[in-house]
Amino acid sequence: MNLLQILSVSLNSLKNNKLRAGLTILGVVVGIFSIIVIMTIITMLQSSIENGMSQLSQNTFQIQKMPFLRTGGHAERRKFRNRKDITLEDFYRFKKLLKGAQYVGAEQWQFGKIIKYKNLSTNPNIQIAGETVDGLKTNDWHVAYGRTINQQDVDHSKNVCLIGNDVVEKLFPNINAVGQVIRVQNYPLQVIGVLEKNPQMFGNSRDNRVVMPLSTFQNLYGKRSRSVNIMVMAENKENYDQVIQDAIGYMRTIRKVKPGEENDFEIFSNESLIQQVNVMTSGIKIGALVISIIALLAAGIGIMNIMLVSVTERTREIGIRKAVGAKKSNILIQFLLEAIVLCLIGGFIGILLGVGIGNFAGSFINAQAAIPYDWVAIGLSLCVMVGIIFGTYPAYKASNLDPIEALRHE
Repeated sequence: MNLLQILSVSLNSLKNNKLRAGLTILGVVVGIFSIIVIMTIITMLQSSIENGMSQLSQNTFQIQKMPFLRTGGHAERRKFRNRKDITLEDFYRFKKLLKGAQYVGAEQWQFGKIIKYKNLSTNPNIQIAGETVDGLKTNDWHVAYGRTINQQDVDHSKNVCLIGNDVVEKLFPNINAVGQVIRVQNYPLQVIGVLEKNPQMFGNSRDNRVVMPLSTFQNLYGKRSRSVNIMVMAENKENYDQVIQDAIGYMRTIRKVKPGEENDFEIFSNESLIQQVNVMTSGIKIGALVISIIALLAAGIGIMNIMLVSVTERTREIGIRKAVGAKKSNILIQFLLEAIVLCLIGGFIGILLGVGIGNFAGSFINAQAAIPYDWVAIGLSLCVMVGIIFGTYPAYKASNLDPIEALRHE
């Protein structure tokens, strides 16, 4: 018999014992579902986080007082809060020292503000950014129409700003926003440009912002309102690591950090943030894999039990097949294939349920739909492995039956 014939015989055998096969498949479904549903949700979260965090240009890193992601306890948060702010004077000294960078920008932020235009106003969720000219480049912000902020705007603290699409839709639904005057805390700013749309993060908009020259921002909120963030873009990928090392050295000198003491500032990039997210989710992945393996082991024991019962019930059939010329290898492969097919059917059902329910659950936090292709491949590999491991003994037992004794079996 060729492989296709053996597979056909195996499928017919499973078809003739639907209830038994169904109960066996259910155990595999639970095992594969448990890992795929968790990995689908994690993949959706990671995809949304990565898209949302890709906020800096290529070959760019940021220096700031506080970590971007804070996961420690109260003591660790207190340590970060007690750090000295990075000042605008620190930025200018740093920019003068750092020679190997293409752009060095600075920014400050305020959050949760209301923007007004005549009798219209936004929700109290607008982010206000003060930027240098290079800051716009390192943040990878582009103007859709109008003009961008230039050096004269920064030098002369001009009352001009760029706005995101959320502000446009709220305040200027039917007119051109460029040239209009908006108010930020009763401070008038002329709109000179509208920023291009940014990808969402967890379904939350990143277009609810107003960007003004950093000098104008400090006139409005004060120089010491918040710590300054410094963004650095290296000239190319080759000197990126060297620029980071130089930047750390200069910042330690500027902030008078003693040799042997840890940095009192943080450096992050798109890549480092994504790496942090992967570290945070690695424990969940390992836990899901352990749960899945335990469930599959239980399912595998069930498969072995069912296959042994099947061998006993089909002893006469095996004897007849051997009597008419079937080889040991034919019998072995037939029963082994039955075990693998059982596992694969359960695996496919578990994958479909896991991806479907995982995406449904992820939609409640506005995460982007995703399929964890790598874990789908791992899940199917586990199914085949379980089928081979737990199907080998029953298949071996069936292939070694004595044909004469098998034909006598009632």
